[in-house]
Amino acid sequence: MPAPVELGGGGRPTGPAYTRSVVYGKNGMAATAQPLASQVALDILQAGGSAVDAAIAANAALGLMEPTGCGIGGDIFVIVWDPKSRQLYGYNGSGRSPQGRSLEQLQAQISALKARGALPADYAGIPSVGHLPVTVPGTVDGWFAIHDRFGKLPMADVLAPTVNYAREGFPLSPVIAYYLERNRLSFERSLAGSESLENIYSTWYPDGRSPLAGEIVRNPDLGDTLEVIGRGGREAFYRGALAGEMAAYFQRIGADLSYQDLASHSGDWVEPVSVNYRGYDLYELPPNGQGVAALQMLNMLKQVDLAQWPRGSAEVFHYMVEAKRLAFEDVARYYADPEFSDVPLSGLLAEEYGRERFALIDPGRAATEVSPGEPLLEGDGDTTYLTVADGDGMMVSLIQSNYRGMGSGLVPDGLGFMLQNRGELFSLDPGHPNAYAPGKRPFHTIIPAFLMKDGAPLMSFGLMGGSMQPQGHVQIVVNIVDYGMDIQQAGDAARFLHEGGRQPTGVHEDALGILYVEPGVSDQTVEQLRAMGHRVEIDATGVRFGGYQAIAVDPASGVYGGATEMRKDGTVTAW
Repeated sequence: MPAPVELGGGGRPTGPAYTRSVVYGKNGMAATAQPLASQVALDILQAGGSAVDAAIAANAALGLMEPTGCGIGGDIFVIVWDPKSRQLYGYNGSGRSPQGRSLEQLQAQISALKARGALPADYAGIPSVGHLPVTVPGTVDGWFAIHDRFGKLPMADVLAPTVNYAREGFPLSPVIAYYLERNRLSFERSLAGSESLENIYSTWYPDGRSPLAGEIVRNPDLGDTLEVIGRGGREAFYRGALAGEMAAYFQRIGADLSYQDLASHSGDWVEPVSVNYRGYDLYELPPNGQGVAALQMLNMLKQVDLAQWPRGSAEVFHYMVEAKRLAFEDVARYYADPEFSDVPLSGLLAEEYGRERFALIDPGRAATEVSPGEPLLEGDGDTTYLTVADGDGMMVSLIQSNYRGMGSGLVPDGLGFMLQNRGELFSLDPGHPNAYAPGKRPFHTIIPAFLMKDGAPLMSFGLMGGSMQPQGHVQIVVNIVDYGMDIQQAGDAARFLHEGGRQPTGVHEDALGILYVEPGVSDQTVEQLRAMGHRVEIDATGVRFGGYQAIAVDPASGVYGGATEMRKDGTVTAW
């Protein structure tokens, strides 16, 4: 018999065969990583809610429907375009470390885990499971902060759709089913023999296995929790009944986080920062997040006309990767909680500094060693990204995460969500700006983005996935600005992810690192990159390369165009 022949994809009447059509709408739009969450957002818009109301509703739904990427046990960052004031507003909703635990105590606890074999003797850094990486969840506070300023509907109404889905059930999406099984297997290994597995299984794996795509999934505990939040506000979560239940859980398992840590939490309104790239202004939030890395990369890349080469050429990949490597050396050296360290923000974003760093790039060869620069000084995470726009012109760029996997593995009794492990990203080096300290926010990977032109909003977008995020933001901007792709093509095009080099945790990796590319990068380009000294691997899974959503607005007509990620389950809804 002849060998079976693989059936390829079909064609398209317009645009590249690898992509789909942009979704258009006039009165409102939502783009999320799960179709039902996008519909929840649209329902809220049609009920008279603002884009902020709809974004919160979608985020709540994703915490239920995509628990592998987010949840109220994690943190949140948001950029809002307000058409009334014609301004961008940023919110940093990241939580802090336990106030009652010192760096020395943390180091002693890690040593004790090694001594009893719970961690390998050569383990470097803070473990990703258990109570040591847990920081205060900032998401609920973030919801109420942006709702108080820009919301229209009562919070109980905003959360009601997810409360109903949690109790009545929803059909699981394929990609999320895949990640649920990955997380189950990971927790089975990392928490073997731990009582934490009981709460994990009762919440997400009640049949003792991972649910399959299309199966009905329920989480009534989360529904009850969200109903309490809708009625009692942020106080219910940080000072009231839910805070009390979390504190009792912390005490029962011997965790360092306390009721006082929850009660004292507050996020911050922050000023988005930007650089101009060929006439377009990309806005990111300042540290403790990594968004400024994307701006640093663009400040280097604008020193060369990338469009002189085809988008898939080795030259374009080489310049982008080398700019990433240089920017991330600065990430590892300088990015930290600005309440504890003087982050040289204006120096890092200075035009002259971008030129200096670009001058270090050899056009024909990957650098074998890279190091942080000296800017002018001043006095395999899992995430969800969504964006919503309403008929008044408000646009929301929102990203939310529990960090690695589904989080720490700790599920407070009966509450239906997992606590984040964001504290894994602290450094244990007392001399590092990102060193662990009581009541401090760790270095953060999750970053929303916003693109402006001539002072007007152009696109709300993001691309989730650990260190992929700044790299992804830059690839999207380059695809659109330098190569004229529409917003769906820009996201569907093959991506790269570079891993390696200096890390904000102080656990440094090989300087050259590995350049992962998707199969859409040609064999010729891959071989040329290898000849230039890059260590290239091809990855066809889509797992490494993040998840993108975007909404663009036509400044003349006000029509929205939406794009979503083919590597996830999501869709765009509009009306």
